[in-house]
This record gives sequence, C-alpha cells and structure tokens, in this order.
Amino acid sequence: MLLTTGPIMANIKECILTGLAFTMNAVENSVDSISRERTRRYLGGLQLMKQGAEARVYRGSFLGKAAVVKERFPKTYRHPTLDQKLTHRRTAQEVRSIFRCRKAGIATPVVYFVDYVSNCIYLEDIEGSVTVRDFIMTAQEHGSSLYSLAERIGQILAWMHDEDVVHGDLTTSNMLLRPPHPDLNLVLIDFGLSFISALPEDKGVDLYVLEKSFLSTHPQTEDMFRALLQSYTVASKKSSPVIKKLDEVRLRGRKRSMVG
Repeated sequence: MLLTTGPIMANIKECILTGLAFTMNAVENSVDSISRERTRRYLGGLQLMKQGAEARVYRGSFLGKAAVVKERFPKTYRHPTLDQKLTHRRTAQEVRSIFRCRKAGIATPVVYFVDYVSNCIYLEDIEGSVTVRDFIMTAQEHGSSLYSLAERIGQILAWMHDEDVVHGDLTTSNMLLRPPHPDLNLVLIDFGLSFISALPEDKGVDLYVLEKSFLSTHPQTEDMFRALLQSYTVASKKSSPVIKKLDEVRLRGRKRSMVG
C-alpha cells in the first residue's frame, strides 16, 4: 500500500493541476472574447479613415481627446495562434519605436493606450495637420522654396536613425506638419513596419525607400532630396556608413532595373 501511495498522489496532483490550467485558460479566453466584443462595438462608432493589408485606421475620440485608433486585424490565412503571436509582436514593436523616438525628442503622436487583446493602438490625432506630401505639392504650385523643409526632414531622420529606429515605410505621406504649417513642426507617423537595428544597411534601405517614394511622388525635386541627405549627413553621428550603404543599395536597384 505504501508503494502505491506515491504514484497515486502524483497522478491526483497532475489531474488537479491540469484541471486548474484548463479552467484558467477557459476563463482567460472568455475574458478576451468579452474584451474583443467591447472593442468591436467601440470601433463601430468611429470613422474608418483607411484600410490596408495589415491594419484599419479609425478617427474618433478617446477619453475626451481627439484620437486615431490603429487596429491590426486577424489574418485568416495564418494559423490563429501564430497570427496572434506575430500580430502582438508587430504591435509591441510599433509602440516601442514610437516611445524610443519620443524619448529622443522626435515628434510622434502620443500613445494614449495599447490594447494587446485586440491589437489596437490609441494615438493622438494631430488636428489641423497636413501631410508633407500635400505641403510639397502646394509649395510647388506656388513656386515656394522647399529647402528649409528638406533640411528639417534630414535632421529628424538623422536623429531617428541615431536612436537605431528604422521606420520601414518612409514616405512624405507618413510625415505630418502641425499648424502653423510654415513653422515646419514635423511629426513622424505610421511605424507599423518599424524595427530596431544598428546596421547601416537597414538605415540605408530606409533612406532608399524614401528616395524612391519621394522622387516618384514629387517630380523635379532631386535638388531638394540632395539637400535632405546633406542635412542628414551633418545631423547624424553615424551618417558615413549609412550613406555608403545607400549608394550600394542604389546600385543594386539600378542593376535590378536593367535586368528587368
């Protein structure tokens, strides 16, 4: 009898622990379902601004403040568990990049709240702002100089890269100007593809993405982009290897274009 007591007690203990784990998982899943439903109802009352492959962006209010809500929705083509882990990781990385920039004095929207169950980020709505894209187009129509803006963009991107934040989607649509717009109070937005990296290659690719987007969206602004890179070089403590990598990435891009 004494010989069998140990194994029996071990089995009983294992059964109890398994039951507790199952109960806790069931409670957690129930709480998560209630939270997701509450979030769906809340988002249903907001204005849908845009929807991309990765996320939906809404405009409304949060705790009485003008807010933008970015929701990373589930991808049905992925296994649910894998999808939740990947989406959670991307949400956390986006918030981390924003915090890292703000700590360095780089203007980004304030993060009001992060819901990791529904993978929603509640952000400050930069009221009265215009995109740098629209600002450049208006300035070109009126023949206004854009060199001060180019210098400001280069400076901000240099600071961001010195903090080892790689934006991942640098375009003039992902840069805002707070009012009054001529003051060039630049705000970086949409860090959904951002990541942390000290590699000059990653930062060079970041600038290359901006250059391709910049020159395709804003024709005849080659001099402006050169001024941007010059400002970047002066403001960054790590610019030399980054600009070298940018030149290498440009060369690879031209070779791919020639091959077709």
